[in-house]
Amino acid sequence: MNSISTATVSSTSSIGSLSNTEVKIRRAAQGNQPGIFTDIYRDDTNIAIWQRELPETLKDSVDAFSKSNPTFQVSMTVTPDSALASVSESMGISSESELCENIAELVDMFCCLFSLRRAGLRLTVLDRAMCPRFHVDKVPSRLVTTYQGIATEWLSHQVVNRKKLGAGNQGKPDLESGLFKNTQDIQRLTCGDVALLKGELWEGNENAGLVHRSPLISAGEHRLLLTLDFSD
Repeated sequence: MNSISTATVSSTSSIGSLSNTEVKIRRAAQGNQPGIFTDIYRDDTNIAIWQRELPETLKDSVDAFSKSNPTFQVSMTVTPDSALASVSESMGISSESELCENIAELVDMFCCLFSLRRAGLRLTVLDRAMCPRFHVDKVPSRLVTTYQGIATEWLSHQVVNRKKLGAGNQGKPDLESGLFKNTQDIQRLTCGDVALLKGELWEGNENAGLVHRSPLISAGEHRLLLTLDFSD
């Protein structure tokens, strides 16, 4: 498995208002090496993005799998040692598959970074948005990566009016609720990117969890999404 190494950081600073008396600074950290993940430990970072390009061979195997398994979904708890076999068995493909090996590698990185013995893994082929409204996660941190299709959308901390999250939107669509000003505020991961989203349960990150949503998927298109979570 590849170890997490130091990477050059490309980031933007931001300031988001929480109330009349409290202001928190949050930024995005981006780099083309997995070492960028260590930036998630910075107090001022609420998303760390490893910008990676998937090999054509992996893209081909993902395309073949999603076409053959358009309703596939699995959730399970894995360890770095069990991930490869568990994923292979659940997908019904060889453990030597490039996709299985890639997923197992991410499990190893995720558990190493956060000193976890196991992780909650969810792998799903989607033909519609799973979480279409902007929201924050009640987790310490979550890894997300899209192997095929359109990827996760997110908002920089400084553009969000957090009073409009959840019930605060008064039933209005995201663009009309006042959560953000215009569509140019919406940022999107690229297919293949691996991102760590810092949530509301990360100590010191209350009211500063990354605001994000699932993208709309065009008719006839599919998305293969992997998420990893902390597991007790």
